[in-house]
Amino acid sequence: MANEDEVKVLGFWASPYSLRVLIGLEEKGIKYEYVEQNLGSKSSLLLEMNPVHKKVPVLIHNGRPVVESIIILEYIDEVWSNGLAFLSSDLYDRAMARFWVDFIDKKLIIPGLCIIKSKAEEQEEGKRQVIASLAILEETLKGKDYFGGNNFGIVDITFAPLICWFHTYEILGDFKITFENNFPSIFFWMKKCMERESIKKLLPQQEKVLRMVMRFTKRSSVSEA
Repeated sequence: MANEDEVKVLGFWASPYSLRVLIGLEEKGIKYEYVEQNLGSKSSLLLEMNPVHKKVPVLIHNGRPVVESIIILEYIDEVWSNGLAFLSSDLYDRAMARFWVDFIDKKLIIPGLCIIKSKAEEQEEGKRQVIASLAILEETLKGKDYFGGNNFGIVDITFAPLICWFHTYEILGDFKITFENNFPSIFFWMKKCMERESIKKLLPQQEKVLRMVMRFTKRSSVSEA
């Protein structure tokens, strides 16, 4: 059934949210068409498929849109239930996975954006939150290959796209995240993730992400002057 379905993804190459969806599809072995979006000039297809938020990613399955990256991942997991399961069949484990997915969104991605977009105290607070959140995730991951134990799952898919963003946080925030010394479990996990075909194929080079963000922040500075 999966290979006969028409699957299309509207995304942006550096977006952690878009990358999650693509990693999920690759892990399931689902054939899909990827349509890169220009976020500065949103396509009519994007506006049609996501009229409420007008954001990527959008999964279009047989002509019907699904939006919001985590909702999309759960939809993929339920529709294409064969093979790798993103969520455990155990209800408690599913609840805990959803907790950590939410934690990553609120305690890593949002503070990371503060590092990129803010200055002075707000940027410093973003840096403190990122380091504190990594310390919590380090303890959670300790002694395991993946956040689900031996199984690569939805928490790993949610977190993995940030691997190519940490360098940008460091450069724009003028600080260093010493993964190997301070977060060895995450350091090992990142190396293990980068061995997966889905992630090797999709994650952009960290320098490319940095250049994109620096161009964006430069344009923003000029427009605000």
